[in-house]
Amino acid sequence: MPDNSSYSDTDTREAWERFVSAGTEVEDRPRKVRDEILASWRRSRESGVDAASVASRKVYDDHQLHLRRERNAALRKAASAAFKRLEPHLKEARTILILADDHGVIIDAIGDAHVLDEGQEIHLELGGDWSEKTIGTNGIGTALKTGKPAYVHASEHFAEGVQAWTCAGAPIFDPFTQTVIGVVDLSGPPQIFRQHNVALVLAAAREIEIALAEQKQVERTQLLEAFLMSDYSRAHDSVVLVDQTGRVLFRRGFDKEMLQRAKELSVGHKLLPKLAGLSDQDIPKLLPLNVEAEGIERLKLEGVFRGAALFLRDRNRVQRQGETCTIKPRANVVEDQIQIVGSSPKMVDAMGLAERAALANVSVLIHGETGVGKELFARLIHSRLSDDKAPYVPVNCAAISSDLIGAELFGYATGAFTGAAQGGRAGKFEQASGGVLCLDEIGDMPIELQPYLLRALEQRAIYRIGCSTRRPVDVRLVAMTNRDLRQEIEKGNFRRDLFYRLGVMTIEVPPLRERGDDVIALLDHFSQHYATETGQPPMTFTDKVQNLLRRYQWPGNVRELRNVVQRFYLIKSDSVVTERDLPPEILDDFEADGEDSLVHILGGHSGDLESIEASAIRRTISAENGNLTRVAQVLGISRPTLYRKMKRYRIQKA
Repeated sequence: MPDNSSYSDTDTREAWERFVSAGTEVEDRPRKVRDEILASWRRSRESGVDAASVASRKVYDDHQLHLRRERNAALRKAASAAFKRLEPHLKEARTILILADDHGVIIDAIGDAHVLDEGQEIHLELGGDWSEKTIGTNGIGTALKTGKPAYVHASEHFAEGVQAWTCAGAPIFDPFTQTVIGVVDLSGPPQIFRQHNVALVLAAAREIEIALAEQKQVERTQLLEAFLMSDYSRAHDSVVLVDQTGRVLFRRGFDKEMLQRAKELSVGHKLLPKLAGLSDQDIPKLLPLNVEAEGIERLKLEGVFRGAALFLRDRNRVQRQGETCTIKPRANVVEDQIQIVGSSPKMVDAMGLAERAALANVSVLIHGETGVGKELFARLIHSRLSDDKAPYVPVNCAAISSDLIGAELFGYATGAFTGAAQGGRAGKFEQASGGVLCLDEIGDMPIELQPYLLRALEQRAIYRIGCSTRRPVDVRLVAMTNRDLRQEIEKGNFRRDLFYRLGVMTIEVPPLRERGDDVIALLDHFSQHYATETGQPPMTFTDKVQNLLRRYQWPGNVRELRNVVQRFYLIKSDSVVTERDLPPEILDDFEADGEDSLVHILGGHSGDLESIEASAIRRTISAENGNLTRVAQVLGISRPTLYRKMKRYRIQKA
């Protein structure tokens, strides 16, 4: 990047004149002409751009310009906050801020009124086409072409009529597909030439991307909710949700072979044209030949058509009902095959999302209560990668001190700190390159370390502590948490931009109490496992026991159920489990007059701390006749803490 001390307009102008007049390579060009500028000059010449052009082209048709701006409504909306924030600082700075679409056509412009008027002379205005193939080297077109920030000053422009301007452009990436969808550009007369202009537009571009990610997350959630509320959401296994532009937002119910045959169903792929102009009869005709639509449901939000659910026939799909999702052992790791048991709608959706995440190279956030099995979904994503030998590196952010977690993730160089190993050490990011880095308890990551994680995700590279060498990494990040990260953002404990970067795809793992008959399927699964492990015959569970287990709230989720089954195999001498064999915390949900001593609470317990805590709260509420002030005093906690725990464990006052 040039600065005022290194740039010479005379030298650059002479180099440009030799370049455009000779029509050949500038062999003796001044070293101060940057490589990226010379590369753009070459592309401009190869595209047939007239170096003597005095202005760019413009879209004069108002209707065409209106349609172009409408097609980019989401981009313009995402940019509006950043533009509004910066506008007061532009008016007196002889500067304008420009938003261009993915073809380099200007769709919004604000700033100094006098500079806006001057820009019209070269069509640096709404409708102006500033692609590199149209007007040559410039901040908008060159950033669009290279996918990198571009600073073009004065005589560095390829077209002579534009050389009285300075511009700095930064590409805007779709947070879902990572394709360039536009450019934000700062332009003005040469006097605004500042090195930090690139940093300003780069920050604006990142702000726009975060706003786009939030828009897409909200839209996806709303469409999913609209679909789940429909009458058809449970009637079909193979479903694809598309937004109003025809882009795939969600899919479920397809086996691996089907997805390989129909890559058009990848999340983020534009499967159909804009849906508003298509009839239900048109849509099936536009689908891939190997995919057949069984039905279509248009989805509305607040009365406005916003997307569609396509119910597809996949002749080779594998029915999940009553079956398990299998995870093969990792390469070079001695371990058993893992099974995710569940056929409830929410579990099927979560498993479908995880399998889809393996095909999309995006960060994934897995959210769920303690004990639901979040790491199984991280393992599922890893097991579906095309490379069987791809590494899987788990890190528990809560188990590492804040002083060491940076070195653990990014590694360190020799002498980086006291006790650093000679020769340094690679961090978890480098160890996971080519595979999956699983960050458990991401909500516990220190706030001061979060910017470095964000930078690693954005740049796909890391710097070891104490070392300035940039090290590229190809990592699929899977973050897990049982916290509400939105609340943590409001409390100042978690960065908003990191949240949206992590949550490009979010998987909600349902609590066991919401999984219906999965409880019985898991009961049989764990019973078979411990029967094999202990060499005992499988347990038989009475109908009354199965009914109680199905109705129990399971504050410790799947982990608690597994502990309960293991306890049966450790303490029972016969193979029939009756109601009296159940631990007291389960019976507490259905009996209000049990003993309330600590011995009774702990006696025969499954050992799950959440269950013990929930049981103690229920018994104390019963003993104090629902007086929550007294309950809090007896338990030694504050009333807000009591309310929070009652909400967490679904405990009613009565």
